[in-house]
Amino acid sequence: MSVITIQCRLVAEEDTLRQLWELMAEKNTPLINELLAQVGKNPEFETWVEKGKIPTEFLKTLANSLKTQERFAGQPGRFYTSAIALVDYVYKSWFALQKRRKYQIEGKERWLKMLKSDLELEQESQCSLNVIRTKATEILIKFTPQSEQNSNQKKGKKTKKSTKSKKSSLFQILLNTYGETQDPLIRCALAYLLKNKCKISELDEDPEEFTRNRRKKEIEIEQLKDQLQSRIPKGRDLTGEEWLETLEIATANVAQNEKETKAWQAALLRKTADVPFPVAYESKEDITWLKNDKNRLFVRFKGKDFRKLIFEIYCDKRHLHYFQRFLEDQEIKRSSKNQHSSSVFTLCSGRLAWLPREEKGEAWKVNQLNLYCALDTRLLTTEGTQQVIEEKVTKITKILTVTKQKDDLNDEQQAFITRQQSTLDRINNPFPRPSKPNYQGQPSILVGVSFGLKKPVTVAVVDVVKNEVLAYRSVKQLLGENYNLLNRQRQQQQRLSHERHKAQKQNALNSFGESELGQ
Repeated sequence: MSVITIQCRLVAEEDTLRQLWELMAEKNTPLINELLAQVGKNPEFETWVEKGKIPTEFLKTLANSLKTQERFAGQPGRFYTSAIALVDYVYKSWFALQKRRKYQIEGKERWLKMLKSDLELEQESQCSLNVIRTKATEILIKFTPQSEQNSNQKKGKKTKKSTKSKKSSLFQILLNTYGETQDPLIRCALAYLLKNKCKISELDEDPEEFTRNRRKKEIEIEQLKDQLQSRIPKGRDLTGEEWLETLEIATANVAQNEKETKAWQAALLRKTADVPFPVAYESKEDITWLKNDKNRLFVRFKGKDFRKLIFEIYCDKRHLHYFQRFLEDQEIKRSSKNQHSSSVFTLCSGRLAWLPREEKGEAWKVNQLNLYCALDTRLLTTEGTQQVIEEKVTKITKILTVTKQKDDLNDEQQAFITRQQSTLDRINNPFPRPSKPNYQGQPSILVGVSFGLKKPVTVAVVDVVKNEVLAYRSVKQLLGENYNLLNRQRQQQQRLSHERHKAQKQNALNSFGESELGQ
């Protein structure tokens, strides 16, 4: 699936932008903040952390109970669906981070138990350090391939990359062997090797350095445990009320411990978001495309009272044909009286988001409203569309077969079957799209790109099977008539560097680093 994302700016009357901002900032974002908080307070939260996900039905039930409250009521249905999906995504990411931290803690604690000084190794094995070294040498020879030993004797030198990879694999082998063996001497010899990076050290161990290294690992574990106990994901404080409350608490009270001090400090130093959470439109027909008499493109969104808000599209000229295609798909479906399926619309999904700006003024005037659209590039051609249709038909047929085998289907399941069957009946009615053969990649053809200071970029196309270069392009060939811009930039860099050097010698403030090309 070849999905790309394009974007456009949405422009509308001030009242329209104000209504949208108030919906997203005063209704939707507080709802998401409340959902994030309620999930973390649930008695089943620890179970969800272990499983790595939140039950979808729980989030739906929680959102339905909250949207009856006055402060969250009055939003379009898509806003509630988007809030549920966003909270689910945030917690999935947070659960994954927690899981990774647990693995890191377990690994570092296991290493800390194994990390012992030479004196401790002698006491545990009841053998001298020389005996431990001798045993470590035997183990090293045993786990080092014979071919590698011979090559080391002959060549004496290895590349850094190959040496690093071989050491890492040997380290893992020794680590696994340490966990499997019970013999005290072998365990101590393995611990000695692991501690010394799979080498036999002829020097006496520095006790102070060993203590520092051990303490370093202990600090790493403590930091990870603090992160593991960190607070649940927080929402966006657009009003700054939470920051002011924390400041008031911190100035009026004395922290009971260091942990509380760090919590206050983190809350006060945390950079607050200036714009509300985005709203996702996963359904392809939730976004309606329009065109006026002057061939200007407009868009509006599905929802109670929300469909009255219309936005004009300002986009890059390169992306204009994509937005025109979105409009054509909807017009074709509408003119054919829904004989075409929206499942093969070029548009996959959309996301409505505010882009923060630093200017001062009313939020809906200052911040820029953007629409991000994801599209499947295969749906731009007849051949690609047919490929997508075949995939969807196979998937829907499989789902219908499994669902129909179930007994006592409820009304929701029956409606789902009806929708899927309707899609299956209409999906083979193709949209009129240009024909272009699908690209067939050749695994043996590779493209290499080289970057450097003297030669900024060089591209080569190579056939690895025939071992020949099919094409080679220098930066001058790639830029063509625009090559003079590169020379202009280099000259500008030299001049700015010289002027900056003179200013530094005079101890003067300057802004010579600013580019003139973008002015």
